[in-house]
Amino acid sequence: MVTTPTLLRTGGRGYGFELEMGLTDLFGSLLRLPLAWALARHDISARYRGSILGPFWITLSMGTMVVGMGVLYSQLFHVEIRNFLPFVAIGVVTWSLIGGLLNEGSDTFIQAGAILRQTALPLLTFLWRVMARSLIAFGHHLVIIVAVMVWARIAQANVFAALGGLSLVLLNLGWITLIAAISSARFRDVPQVISSVMQFAMFMTPVFWRPDQLPRDSFVLSFNPFYYMLDVVRSPLMGSPTDPRSWLVLGAIALGGWSAAFLIFVSTRRRIVHFL
Repeated sequence: MVTTPTLLRTGGRGYGFELEMGLTDLFGSLLRLPLAWALARHDISARYRGSILGPFWITLSMGTMVVGMGVLYSQLFHVEIRNFLPFVAIGVVTWSLIGGLLNEGSDTFIQAGAILRQTALPLLTFLWRVMARSLIAFGHHLVIIVAVMVWARIAQANVFAALGGLSLVLLNLGWITLIAAISSARFRDVPQVISSVMQFAMFMTPVFWRPDQLPRDSFVLSFNPFYYMLDVVRSPLMGSPTDPRSWLVLGAIALGGWSAAFLIFVSTRRRIVHFL
């Protein structure tokens, strides 16, 4: 029987052994975070090779959409543009991180198939790679938020609270992406399903419209995890108090979600390469 540090090439030895190997994969991938970051940077460079503005083309397009949607919806909702445009800008940029990570993350193991068949790198290294790639793109789009906030003269932004909220958002997106990546490796229809769900979720989430336009206990808000993700990032940047429920819900979801996702990963880790 031939084994590698991360993948068992033959039959299983029981769940205890699979759990041990899953933990080995996790710790090994954390030690290789610099590699994941380097792969993410290479992905961005390769995607925009030969382009003058590179990823800033997407930033320019997104900025144009933010201005257009902000002006239009401020007129439709009869809201002061100076208050509404930052709301839209933060919502759109944060949603680009959420939607982009979940859509691209579903192909995590599929895109890494050639590497996984030839190496024994920890599987979770490629999850961190996709998350790092999304963070790099998000960093480019932050220009939009900064520009709009300077224009709107928002001086009471709590950047540290927003960074804490962003960390909690990434923590939740991580386990969702992991489950999506495993499911997509087995069933190739999953990426299309996720793309459709995210398009629907964008309109059901207060990205372009304000949550106070609905009752506080509205089903659309109370049972929408993406609302809480936007709230913990946007409210501090807008200088508004964050709903404590957002922190509690996201913390509980992260704890339960990562527990379930890791158990699924442990159960399927040995078969993921064969799915590809």
